Amino acid sequence: MTRRLTDHSVLTFDCYGTLIDWETGIWEALQPLLVANTPAGPSRRSALDAFGRLEAAQQAAMPTLPYPGVLECVHRSLAEVFSLGTSAELDAAFGASVPSWPAFPDSADSLLYLATRFDLVILSNVDRAGFAASNARLGVDFDAIYTAEDIGSYKPDPANFEYLLRHLAADLGHSKADVLHTAQSIRHDHVPARRIGLDNAWIDRHRRSEVAESVDQGRLPAFDHVFFSMAEMVAAVENESPAG
Repeated sequence: MTRRLTDHSVLTFDCYGTLIDWETGIWEALQPLLVANTPAGPSRRSALDAFGRLEAAQQAAMPTLPYPGVLECVHRSLAEVFSLGTSAELDAAFGASVPSWPAFPDSADSLLYLATRFDLVILSNVDRAGFAASNARLGVDFDAIYTAEDIGSYKPDPANFEYLLRHLAADLGHSKADVLHTAQSIRHDHVPARRIGLDNAWIDRHRRSEVAESVDQGRLPAFDHVFFSMAEMVAAVENESPAG
């Protein structure tokens, strides 16, 4: 039986795609490359799909490469895939773009409320400096922050979730049963989280769960909770809370 949200004492978060709008951030950071090659260039969807594939391959091939380096390599690869001319300067600027990626409009207020009810923890695939810049946009003090730079590998490597559970116990005194892993990404987060036995909440910002004929049906992991935004999750927590 699915447990109530408030049966958990710690929410562990993916950041990019859940709290920070990485798709808008990536697309905007690609504009210098696209403008330099006008009129050639991919559509937003094609570029983001290619980014996802190339990023996954780069992270698997070089799991200890800091995230700005991953972005630089992916930018060069994107230029090659779409036959665009790039430069070391454009690659480096893209690699340094994480601080400019915007937060979703509901993220900051939602986190401020949730921080009154739960410990909040980040498990992110970026580096410490990149997340620090994003954290300034989110406006909340997380109880712990664990990045790929700390761990030495990138999600969905199970080592990242093993690290999370070890450090939640050592740093904050939480057991696996306390945890609700809250994320948007299926591949990076929900698949490995379920394999390690974590309860989970899908922040389904693209509303993929509503598409009855989705190619994902039958291949998705189980979810304890599904919300279309962080604001919906907050409303659900409020509904579970006794009236004041």
